[in-house]
Amino acid sequence: MPLPCLVPKPVALTALDGCFRLRDDTPLRYDAASESARQAASLLATWLLQQHALRLPPPAVLSGVDGDHPSIRFVRSTTGEGASHPEGYRLRVAPDGVMIEASELAGFVHGAQTLLQIVPAQPESDGLSWRLSAVNVADWPRFAWRGLMLDVTRHFFPLAQVLRFIDALALHKYNVLHLHLTEDQGWRIEIAGHPKLTRLGGWRRETVLGHAGKPQGYDGRPHGGFYTREELQVLVAYAAARGITVMPEIEMPGHAKALLAAYPELACRPGPFEVKTTFGIEEEVLCAGNDAALRLMQDVLAEVLEIFPSAYIHVGGDECPKSRWKSCPKCQARIRALGLKDEHELQSWFIRQMDAFLQARGRRLVGWDEILEGGLAAGAVVMSWRGEAGGIAAAQAGHDVVMASNSHVYLDHYQSADKAGEPLAIGGCLPLEKVYAYEPIPAVLTNAQARHVLGAQGQLWSEYMGDWRQVEYMAFPRASALAEVLWSPAATRDYADFRQRLGPHLARLDRLGINYRKPDAPGHVPA
Repeated sequence: MPLPCLVPKPVALTALDGCFRLRDDTPLRYDAASESARQAASLLATWLLQQHALRLPPPAVLSGVDGDHPSIRFVRSTTGEGASHPEGYRLRVAPDGVMIEASELAGFVHGAQTLLQIVPAQPESDGLSWRLSAVNVADWPRFAWRGLMLDVTRHFFPLAQVLRFIDALALHKYNVLHLHLTEDQGWRIEIAGHPKLTRLGGWRRETVLGHAGKPQGYDGRPHGGFYTREELQVLVAYAAARGITVMPEIEMPGHAKALLAAYPELACRPGPFEVKTTFGIEEEVLCAGNDAALRLMQDVLAEVLEIFPSAYIHVGGDECPKSRWKSCPKCQARIRALGLKDEHELQSWFIRQMDAFLQARGRRLVGWDEILEGGLAAGAVVMSWRGEAGGIAAAQAGHDVVMASNSHVYLDHYQSADKAGEPLAIGGCLPLEKVYAYEPIPAVLTNAQARHVLGAQGQLWSEYMGDWRQVEYMAFPRASALAEVLWSPAATRDYADFRQRLGPHLARLDRLGINYRKPDAPGHVPA
């Protein structure tokens, strides 16, 4: 049988003789010493039922006797290629059975996902069995940080849709969902100690139509919503079971208009303010000279830490205009009292207060590359979005970096040069092959500096994504290409080979009901 078409491409894939016949009486077995093996076996059973209507017997403890039929076994191992890596696995599909070996839950889940990709779309002619290619796979990721950012602020998406997104991430072996929760256009996380944040900041009265640069009026419809604490706990647990960490982002000190609609006294000038109905950079920001603004943000972070166990907490730090600070008596007094050079150093001081707060609680601060301006706390992680310059500077200074360049991984950009044939987007052109060509480690870095590049992630800013089908259309298959960039060895990446494997992979997306842009649609920039 031919080798299966897998995305992302594994480190090592070799063919064996024969095939494995998967039937509805195939036993699922798991290592009794590993709770992770049990969880992954249960997930595989769920996925086979969802995707192939194949109901296997409930998973049972591995006892050394598989019964009348070859089984699928999940076995804990900490040695050898693949299994020794915390996210790695070994997969053997043979006529006498299937075995997935891993040391941790993420590895078992990734191995199960690879096995799912080996299962044919259709059963054999008997309608009762699936013939799987016999293979050996040894696999582990190139980068530790493989993420996608979902903006639920410009447009709010219900919990069920975000859970659906997590399933799509798991299929592609991503391990970070960066959830952008607060913005000028809406506050999307319930904070029990400050209910006005969602009651007043969670809704805008209407939304601009057309592109922000050429507005065409307003839709006249209120838009909003937020996630309760319980919903976010469900989300975090659902993601964790699939090897994915949810990293929250609470924007500060800019992109805070929704917060200021609830607490106008925290701005540099008197309110009232309303949740922003247009897109673009907002001049109203938190007053960095007001102690109450810092206390509120730390109160918010304290509740965020109770919901999200992520080691990394994102605080934004981008696109914060300084015009209000320049004329604000409190901000100017703060600059003088601290002996700061200018408003850039004031923002750096503000971010360092949050960094100290998070460090004291065992977490690490992440911010967009503007947090470099005016100095950066030693433990902070820089997310480089304005090209690679910020990431290069941070890595050279010894800071950990996540590459998120708007040149290659902004999935809100057009997918074709023929913009008239595409849905409205923010701008730019990012075809599939350009995403696949991305190299997260800049060539100018030394080997020691390159070790500070944790990985990269794609961004889905939702200004022009008003419904979930459009989010999926903008994400896929570009996120499929990025998944391979982040998982597979750089030396094995080949765009022509990827395109050949992408056809069967898109059929998987079809079975899952995921909306995607057809790579060869009219107007698409050719390879």
